Amino acid sequence: LEAMEELKKELEKKAKEWKDIIKMGRTELEDAVPTTLGNTFNAFASYIKSDIAKIKAARESMAILNMGATAIGTGINCHPDYKFVVEKKLKEITGVEFKPAEDFIAATQDTADFVHVSGALKTAAVRLSKIANDLRLMNSGPRCGLGEINLPKMQPGSSIMPGKVNPVICEVVGEACYEVIGNDVTIMLCSERGEFELNAFEPGIAYALFNSVTVLENAMRTLAQKAIKDLTANPEACKNAVLNSIGIVTAFNPVLGYEKSASMAKEALQTGKSVADICLERGYLPKEEIDKILNPENMLNPQMKKKRDA
Repeated sequence: LEAMEELKKELEKKAKEWKDIIKMGRTELEDAVPTTLGNTFNAFASYIKSDIAKIKAARESMAILNMGATAIGTGINCHPDYKFVVEKKLKEITGVEFKPAEDFIAATQDTADFVHVSGALKTAAVRLSKIANDLRLMNSGPRCGLGEINLPKMQPGSSIMPGKVNPVICEVVGEACYEVIGNDVTIMLCSERGEFELNAFEPGIAYALFNSVTVLENAMRTLAQKAIKDLTANPEACKNAVLNSIGIVTAFNPVLGYEKSASMAKEALQTGKSVADICLERGYLPKEEIDKILNPENMLNPQMKKKRDA
């Protein structure tokens, strides 16, 4: 959780710093509509904030104890007050509000709470991997990719291609996340194999769960310290992508309708002309109105626009 807070704060700093940098939004790897680099990083921070809440909630189930259950949960050969003494002493040592399970027989054989915790860690890993991969794509280039951001340079990328630098931090974070996702499968299968009154596969659960916690913590800190903290933006590249994009034709849709907007997009693809020039050539709108519609700042929020008559 501490590592997640650290990463969230670094992402929030970038979101605030880059709130006015216009960039192209993308859906299915295709041009969509404009957004800001700040919006992108604020969304990343929101992922982590959500996962912090999920992990805190999942953690509560780890405070339920079956101490005193002995062999199968019946408490045979155990003093009836033992469970209360253990609860009290553990609370004194750790400060955690431990409490006995309501059903010791169920608690002795069932390990689904570990599956729940692992599921929360897996969710965090899935989102973290998505963030790392988005950063990797946004950094692609330096000339022939998106080039919207610059990841800190960690090492020479190739002994064959001089000057090449690879996004190794994003890649190692992705690999760490895959390990956590794999551990979740291990934990699920070990939990499922708890036949009858005792789960003999708990060692596998413990090993995989502790591994997931350690790996995910290291991945969070690594991304925060080695990638996000010293990340820089390329505002001009971001803005130029928006102005040269066919995706901004979406802004004409409320004014001209879908058919005309789609027709302009098709011609722009075929001819290489800008959407604005095509709109002006066809006489759909005066230049002043085109410029106003295509002002990137006007495309970032809901707008009430009156559709023109054919």
